[in-house]
Amino acid sequence: MPRVKGGTVTRKRRKKVLKLAKGYRGAKHLLFKSANAQVMNSYRYAFRDRRQVKREFRKLWIARINAAARLNDLNYSQLMHGLRVAGVDINRKMLADIAYTDAAAFTAIADQAKAALAK
Repeated sequence: MPRVKGGTVTRKRRKKVLKLAKGYRGAKHLLFKSANAQVMNSYRYAFRDRRQVKREFRKLWIARINAAARLNDLNYSQLMHGLRVAGVDINRKMLADIAYTDAAAFTAIADQAKAALAK
């Protein structure tokens, strides 16, 4: 009985990897061995960066809130504490968006925080 070489299965698997490697530079999109190594690394980066992107956005929001707060004679820490004391429940994403798009509304929010801190 002849041995089974699994040609179609192997070709299908390799074509799948090469399809995933489309757009990579050099041999990484042409040769299976280097393409496979790069696809595995790419999966690792994607897994890691799905978490890192959350951190990066939070850092961006905090930077925007802090910049807007300083224009209203507060710093980030004072603003957030003042909002908590005032009972204003707004997340950083929305607060950063307000700071970026609507300075007047952010000033009103900052005034609420200032009033709560003054008490």
